[in-house]
Amino acid sequence: MSADIIVIGGGPVGLATALYAARSGLSPVVLEPRAGTIDKACGEGLMPGGLQALTGLGVDPPGHDLRGIRYLARGRHAEADFTAGPGRGVRRTTLHDALTAAVADAGIEVLPFGAAEVTQDDDRVTVRTDGPGGSGPALTAPWVVAADGLHSPTRRALGLDRDHRGGNGDARSAQGRPPRRFGLRQHYGIRPWGDHVEVHWAAHGEAYVTPVADDLVGVAVLSRRRIPLSESLAEFPQLRERLDGAPVVTSVRGAGPLRQRTTHRVAGRVLLAGDASGYVDALTGEGISLGLAHARAAVTAIGQGDPQSYERSWRAATRRYSLLTHALVQVSRPAWTRRLLVPAAATLPPVFRGAVNELARPGR
Repeated sequence: MSADIIVIGGGPVGLATALYAARSGLSPVVLEPRAGTIDKACGEGLMPGGLQALTGLGVDPPGHDLRGIRYLARGRHAEADFTAGPGRGVRRTTLHDALTAAVADAGIEVLPFGAAEVTQDDDRVTVRTDGPGGSGPALTAPWVVAADGLHSPTRRALGLDRDHRGGNGDARSAQGRPPRRFGLRQHYGIRPWGDHVEVHWAAHGEAYVTPVADDLVGVAVLSRRRIPLSESLAEFPQLRERLDGAPVVTSVRGAGPLRQRTTHRVAGRVLLAGDASGYVDALTGEGISLGLAHARAAVTAIGQGDPQSYERSWRAATRRYSLLTHALVQVSRPAWTRRLLVPAAATLPPVFRGAVNELARPGR
């Protein structure tokens, strides 16, 4: 099989990478061993920049328009509307189906295999594949983009994990590093009560409420504590009251640990994109938008034959997200600052509005 780019991972970022490649005149092939529509624990809120990137690719998934972000805690709230246009709450499965259809329409092949081994020389990359039935074909191409998720096997095999420890991660916390955080998500069959993403703050975590359809609301909880979602919701009495009696329509999905750091995003002819390239925290809901920016930048660098330029583009695309998210994670670690966060945002609306729209604006 002849291809210019092998994309490892058929999630939203991998499929978007393939679409950007095809639009640039390159021939991509996607490796994805999971069959059918892929779901994942996700906040499911597309920022305006991410939504605009998708429509630029000809992908316009249905969902529920979002006007901004609202923080809530202890009877106080702070609200910021998007200035770059609306965002959209979209079920992860709906987004995946829309991107899959666009990839099929573009004639891009998605092969039902995973990447078992990646080797390269000065000119080409070889990917040995496997699947449920055993070994698959060995593919070669000048370039590989690995978009295989938060716990990317490709990233680990290339030695690009910065602080992988193994075990339960206690050493990180003992050394003063940010504690590991985890996410849980479930959907409720209830009519949305607003057109903002709501972030409810409590002592140990946050609950994100995203309208994704006229009769469906997604609830995701991020926390340092690994406890059932039903127990986590007990920390958010206002939200729990809203959901009282609403039917649960999906099973709980989890993700984590969220923080993943990388030493580099390029190893020879292999480029990392999306969550595979590193992740700070899901706290600001920027994941899909950022991943789309990575996909576009990776394809641009490949088209120029200059993979190292992707490192610069990746840093530029990621900088504002990383700085704001890391700062917010650090500020909200002590219990006393968590209690002050929403009152401070309510007291300083221009600051809150500016931070929200810095994340929401389209990537450059």
